[in-house]
Amino acid sequence: MKRWRALLSASLLLLSMAAARGVESDPLPVPENSGRAAAVRLYNDGVALLVARNFNEAQRKFEAALAIDDNLAEAHNNLAFALRMQGRHNFAKSLAHYDRAIALKPTLAQAYMYRGVLFVQQGNLPRAREDLDRLRRLDPKLAADLEQVVNGSGSGTERSGVAGQYE
Repeated sequence: MKRWRALLSASLLLLSMAAARGVESDPLPVPENSGRAAAVRLYNDGVALLVARNFNEAQRKFEAALAIDDNLAEAHNNLAFALRMQGRHNFAKSLAHYDRAIALKPTLAQAYMYRGVLFVQQGNLPRAREDLDRLRRLDPKLAADLEQVVNGSGSGTERSGVAGQYE
């Protein structure tokens, strides 16, 4: 049990530190002549806060973006990440947003990656392995990262958990 807690703490810490790298945190292009522009601007503000590791404020921006456009999969993914990074008490809400991101955009590899990490944190290895299997088809690099977390042989990933460009 002590080793399990240490692994989860190390994974959480490394994922938090990786958020500052901005590997997948490029802002989305703001669509012209679209009602979605305000949502994307708020989303982009949230991404900047997430990269700065200000998870609480990032959460507020993503929630505001989703209040305008609930179909922005990347905002659901990043809101889930921001919630998860704020502690176990947010895991249920985080899971709901990862699920919504995947429902909206089944090819959003980052959502499978970080939902898989969440499942590991919750001790649900069968569900983490299901996400790993899906991820192998979508993004082999992310799959290798998640596999390390699932197997307990790695402490996380070099990626930030921030969804990539909006399509």
